[in-house]
Amino acid sequence: MAFHFPLRAQSLGSSAYYAERVTEEPHPQANNKNPQTTVTLVYQTNIIGYCRNVKVLWCKNVMNHSLSIMVNSTQGSFQYSCKIDLKPWHFWSKKGYKSFEVEGDQLDVYWDLRSAKFTSGPEPVSDYYIVLVADEEVVLLLGDYKKKAYKRTKSKPASVEPLLIYKKENVFAKKSFATRARFDEKSREHDIVVESSITGMKDPEMWVSMDGVVLVHVKNLQWKFRGNQTVLVDKQPVQVMWDVHDWLFSSLGAGQGVFIFKPVIVEAESDKEGSGHRGGGDSDAGSKYYSTLGVDATSEFSLFLYAWKIE
Repeated sequence: MAFHFPLRAQSLGSSAYYAERVTEEPHPQANNKNPQTTVTLVYQTNIIGYCRNVKVLWCKNVMNHSLSIMVNSTQGSFQYSCKIDLKPWHFWSKKGYKSFEVEGDQLDVYWDLRSAKFTSGPEPVSDYYIVLVADEEVVLLLGDYKKKAYKRTKSKPASVEPLLIYKKENVFAKKSFATRARFDEKSREHDIVVESSITGMKDPEMWVSMDGVVLVHVKNLQWKFRGNQTVLVDKQPVQVMWDVHDWLFSSLGAGQGVFIFKPVIVEAESDKEGSGHRGGGDSDAGSKYYSTLGVDATSEFSLFLYAWKIE
């Protein structure tokens, strides 16, 4: 599915790079009676002196529920992984410990999901922790049970905070699709809902709302099935892009819509021409971190929502 947006919308940059590279996810099986919802999160973090990508993949269907943690190699591919099966009938698997090696270095994964609260998706929303430890340092900590996590691992906090740069979610519904996202580490998490009306006598329409407020309303959707619009979220511009061609014209009676939410970087006066060379090249000379990513390590966050309409 290709996007054809104006030049300004082509600013996906490195986030599109991750969208292409994150390929290990199982197919969502949209036409199956047992569809699998997935949530993929990609973080940049420092692991024993190297800046690496860590991918967290949640998968859930009627029969299975699993969590996979993958770390990229120096070549950039996700070659090192640890999978945890969270089957509801195995209470013991909801708390545990595993270790695996990344190019000779041991990484430890601790988790406690015994009290975790879930909504309709595979990712918990509260009362849990998942910790990735390297060289007695917590390089990635997920969940709100942070005190319990540090007490159990007896490890020090990360010297550099991990950065969430990418989130992709596959959701299934007939008319309304929901997810949550934080567009800035300092801001709160937002409830995002996509609703559509594509049947009946009226022309098809679509609404995108955040925290109950409609920010995008597309009328005559049969002519505007691809587009983009910039909205304000917490006084920050966020570009919303969509492609719902398959919703309207799929011969199978079901289809996939793609939504991308990307904060727009507003250039400050101090960052304009002439100010981008402060410190020159010497500022990096003493850094002990080495990138294994192949892209700029200052990549900003993007949310990719794949909404599958089911009959």
